[in-house]
Formats: sequence, structure tokens, C-alpha cells
Amino acid sequence: MRRLFAIALVSLLFWSPLAAEPLHGIAMHGDVSLPRDYAHFPYVNPDVKKGGRITYGVVGTFDNLNPFILKSMRTTARGMWDPQFGNMMFESLMTRSADEPFSLYGLLAETVEWDEARSFIQFNLDPRAHWSDGKPVTPEDVIFTFELLRDKGRTPFSRRMEAVDKLEKVGERSVRFTFNDKADRETPLIIAAYTPVLPKHATVPESFEQSTLAPPIGSGPYRIKSINPGERIVYRRDPNYWGKDIPSKVGFDNYDEIAVEYFLQESTLFEAFKKGEVDIYPEGNPSHWDRAYDFPAVASGKVIKDVFKPKLPTGMLGFVFNTRRPYFADARLRKGLSLVFDFEWANRNLFENAYTRTQSYWQNSDLSSLGVPASPLEREMMGDITARIDPAVLDGSYRLPVTDGSGRDRKVLKQAVDLLKQAGYSIRGGQMVDAKGTPLAFEIMTQNADQEKLALAYQRSLRALGIALTVRTVDDSQYQNRTIAFNFDMVMKSFTSSLSPGIEQVSRWGSLARDRQGSENYAGTADPDIDRLINNMLTARTAESFQAAVRSFDRMLISGSYFVPLYHLGEQWIARHKTIGRPDTLPLYGYQLQTWWDARAQ
Repeated sequence: MRRLFAIALVSLLFWSPLAAEPLHGIAMHGDVSLPRDYAHFPYVNPDVKKGGRITYGVVGTFDNLNPFILKSMRTTARGMWDPQFGNMMFESLMTRSADEPFSLYGLLAETVEWDEARSFIQFNLDPRAHWSDGKPVTPEDVIFTFELLRDKGRTPFSRRMEAVDKLEKVGERSVRFTFNDKADRETPLIIAAYTPVLPKHATVPESFEQSTLAPPIGSGPYRIKSINPGERIVYRRDPNYWGKDIPSKVGFDNYDEIAVEYFLQESTLFEAFKKGEVDIYPEGNPSHWDRAYDFPAVASGKVIKDVFKPKLPTGMLGFVFNTRRPYFADARLRKGLSLVFDFEWANRNLFENAYTRTQSYWQNSDLSSLGVPASPLEREMMGDITARIDPAVLDGSYRLPVTDGSGRDRKVLKQAVDLLKQAGYSIRGGQMVDAKGTPLAFEIMTQNADQEKLALAYQRSLRALGIALTVRTVDDSQYQNRTIAFNFDMVMKSFTSSLSPGIEQVSRWGSLARDRQGSENYAGTADPDIDRLINNMLTARTAESFQAAVRSFDRMLISGSYFVPLYHLGEQWIARHKTIGRPDTLPLYGYQLQTWWDARAQ
């Protein structure tokens, strides 16, 4: 009996969370939806016949095949590491399901282990995983990748190791990340799903920071077939792709060949689509959607217009104030300038009333603060920050004013003038000037005709208050270079929103991202209160506390008036040639191009 007791005691002493059964999937909050023996994601066609080809079209250029470095980060060939077209060359340890708020399932890692506190995460690599040259994917590759990206990668890849206390190989095919006090509950999922794994044996650290057009070795489903720099890149399916039969890849990567064609203008891209040179055309312009599809291929049914209704928050599209400019530092001025934009006029005259005004960063979801009074839990989370929140935003009564649609609604313009006066501005001699007599003047940088139209509408309304707005449309290269360096007064940007916002908010709003070139902190915020509210989201342990954290952050952003809010659609529009097929099931996050196929291969 004593011997049995001793064995039991030793077992208890040496028990650890690693003794638990490895997991096939993990979720940010709660458990994953799919069971251990799931066969495929619910939004794919598991019986699809692979083959054929597709041609995507994009506006821009490319001069690089490395998406993980700062140099040419916005001119890397599409498809290398691409949330829209798919990660054709590189893969992460786990992959996200588009049908759950934030759940990950095995990819390069067959299973995963962690503890309740998320103090560590261990990835057990799939023994079948190998590179396109046949060599196996190893723990050494994972360790090499994270250390290389830490030293030579661009943000956000370069930041991943800041939360890691120790990275080590465990056994023959496992790698374990042990976290420090900089980590939060989202950190293990970000490491799992949003960082590529690179081959140690085929990556040269000394030249990693340089742009390159040399086809890399990857573990993904495709290899590069041909490259015409700046114009076209073609991917060919790897017949020896290791992951084609694992559950998280069933129904994906269905083409034998994928081409991405580059165009200088959107109008040229659309003409190529009409001719059948490009197979799909995602649409975002209501007038264009209503009027431009009267060509013969639509009438004959050779081109199909699909409308999808995902269950997503709206996100935020708008003109962003660069608060690095001294004249945009005052929130009262930003709020006043936001009121000047006449959405009703623009919606009627430019978009045939197709859009809805966006007023919250998570509108149309339970994470939005719009129309919802701050709960006791929210107020507790915000603490003294509540003093900085607009009272109407705090009590849920906030709404942007609705104008008479004239472009010069006097009532709304008076509200704007009153706010500008509070910020130290007044109208003298027909100009809006500060106390020193300096006119209020700034520039909006745009990158296409559609953005320019909106900016000109804004210019028209601002002129009524003596504010000089210059609209400057630049080519893609200049646009990318200036946005990377934050060299603009105001620019039009879109922040997508998910049902599981997290670490991306640090890059968009965090103090550490303000001066980091290549981050998405276009507004230039560096505010300890914003940092604190982001941290509340990242450390929330329950669905209730997470909702309260996001809502309070939403209130802070609305009250700060960092965007001139524009509009949103409740639908996704995309036109496709009939030769391209798609699944019948629409996931939570909307259509997934990686699951579509060439119907001619059926």
C-alpha cells in the first residue's frame, strides 16, 4: 500500500499541464466549434475537383517577393502572404477559421498545448510537413524564423518575440514559447496564426532585409512559375504539397495555376475583367455596381454578380487626421472638421443613397458602443478615463448630425464653427484663422478618382467656412512611400473590424507604433489612456469583460475624433465569370476566395 501511495504521490508531484491531451484547436474565448475528428471547415466544398486556373487583378506594382521586411513592404507581389488571395508560398503554425470569431486549427502544427493562464504554448509539428524541396519542417526552422524576424523583420513580425521569455525545442518535433509579463491572452494565438515559418536551410540572414525577386522555398501549396516584375506573377500548384489532405486545408487551393495581373488604373482593370482577362472583380462602388455591368457577358449569364451578407462589424472608413501635425492636435478642432463633411449630400449625389453613415468602429455588432449606455463594468474599466469621453457617447445617445443634404447645412456648420472657436479659431476676412492670424489649411492625399471625388466634396463644404483644403492625387508608389513615412496631413483609410479585436489595435493606435514606419498608426496617437484601454481588451478573460473592454475603447476612439467617418455597406459585392465556382455556404467573415474553384475542372 505504501508503495502504491508513493507512486501516486510522485505522479502528482510531476504532473503538469503538458500531461493533458494535446489540442487540435484553440480559441480566444471559450472552446473551438469543431470537434477533434472534424473533416473540413463548414464553408468549403470538400468534394471540389481541383484543376484549371484563375487570374486575379490588382492596381499597383511589385518589385519584391519578401513580404516580411520594411523595404518594399507595400510593393511585395500579391499572393506571397495574402489574407485575400491566400498564403501561397508560406504557412503559419495554425490557421484561422472564417466561421468563428477567433479560433485556430492545426496547420504546420498538428496539435498544440497550453495552460489555463496561457503562460506558454507548445506546438507539435505535423510529421508530414515539409518544404517544397522535400526537407522536413523542423523546430529549428520555427526558432530560426522568430529570431530572424525579431532582428530583421518589419513590424508587426519584429515585435512577436518581445513577449517571449524563452523559445526552445521540446523533443524531436515540438517547439515551446514561454511568455513574459509583456504577453497577453491573445499573444499565443498571434504567434500561432500570423507569423510565417521560414526554412532555415534556404534563408540567408545577411541579405534578408533586401528586396528580392528570387523565388523562395516555402511550405505552401504553390510555387512560383513565372515573374514579370511590376506586371504579372504566376503561381503553379506544388504536386507534392504536404498539407493537401489535412482537415484545415480540404477544399482550399483548388487551382492548378493562379495568376495576379497588375494594372495602373482601376478603370483598366475593370475593362480587363469585362474582356475575360481577369476572372473576378470585387466591387465597392454602388454607382459602378448599378450602372457598369450592362455589357453582353452579364446579359448572357457569363458574368455573375454575387451579393453576400457577412455577420461582421462595419469597421471604419474615413479621412484620418494626422495628429503629428500641430493644427490637428486639438480634439475639438478635429470634431468640428468632422461635422463639416456632408454625408447626406455625398451619399445622394455620388452614391445614389446606397451607403449608411458609419458612427462606430464596431457598428452592427454587440461590440459597438453605439446606442448603448456604458455599463458599470465599462465604467470600472475606464476609471478616470470616463472624464475624457463625450457625455453623449458615454450615455449611448451620440449620433452624428443628419444634414439637409445641401452641402452647406447652416445648423450643422454653426456647430462646427463653435467647436473651432473653442480650439482657438475664428473667421476673419473670409478665412478661418488661429489667434496669430494663420489660416487653417491642409491637404488630403488621395490615390484614385473615387477618393478624389469624396475629398472634393469635403473641400466644397470646408470652403464655406474659409478653410483651404488642397486635394492631391498621387501615383501608387508615392502614396505608399508617403503613408509609410506618415508624410501627409490627411489620408483616406479603412480599418476593418473583427469580432475578436486585439493586438492589431496596438499597431493602429498604440504609443509604441506612433513613430514606427510601416505601422498603421496613421493618426499618430500616443496616449497612455488609449494604451490602457487596448490592454483591457488583450487581458479580458470572459466574453462579458471582453465586450465591455471593446465598447469602452470604441467610446474613446469616437470621442477622440481621429477619423472623419464616412460610410459602409452591409453587403459584399463581387462579380465573377461563370467559369469560377464557389461554395454555397457563407462563413461568418464573408466570402473566402481561397475556397473557390475553376468550374471547368469539374
